Amino acid sequence: MTDPGDSTSIRWLRVLGNVRTWNVAVRTAHIAAMGVLLGGHAFDLPPGRLLVGLWATIGTGVALVALEAGPSTVWLHQGRGLMTLAKLALLGTVPFLWQCWGCRLAVLLGVVALGSVGSHAPARFRYYSVLRREIIRCGWGPGVSRLEECNDEP
Repeated sequence: MTDPGDSTSIRWLRVLGNVRTWNVAVRTAHIAAMGVLLGGHAFDLPPGRLLVGLWATIGTGVALVALEAGPSTVWLHQGRGLMTLAKLALLGTVPFLWQCWGCRLAVLLGVVALGSVGSHAPARFRYYSVLRREIIRCGWGPGVSRLEECNDEP
C-alpha cells in the first residue's frame, strides 16, 4: 500500500508544484486541441493541417494520464483510467483512417462522447476498480483533499 504522504509522493508533488493548476492548464490545452482536431475533420481539412491537432490531443492526453495517475497504479484499473485509455486508443486509430472521412469523424465523436460520459459519470463508476471489483477512492490527482484513502496494491 502506498501512503500519499510518503517520500515518493512528496517528491512527485515537489516536481509538479500545484497538481491542480497543472491539471487545469493541461486539460484546457487538451480540450482546445481536440476542438481543433474535431472541427478540422468535420470540415474535411487536408491531413497535413490535422496532424498537429492530432498529436497535440494525444500528447496532452498522455500528460493528463500522468497527472491523474500520479505515483499510483490504481487509476489505471479504475473506470476513470480505463475510459481515458480507451480514448487514447481510439485517437491512435485516426492516422490509419485518413481515407475514410466518415470513419475519422465517427471515431472523434466517439472520443468526445467517452470524455463527456467519463467526466460526468457518478463516482461509483469512475472509482470502480475492475481488478478488485470494488470502489477505491484513491487520494491522488484532482480533488485529492476530498478523497479519503489510496489502496495502491491489489
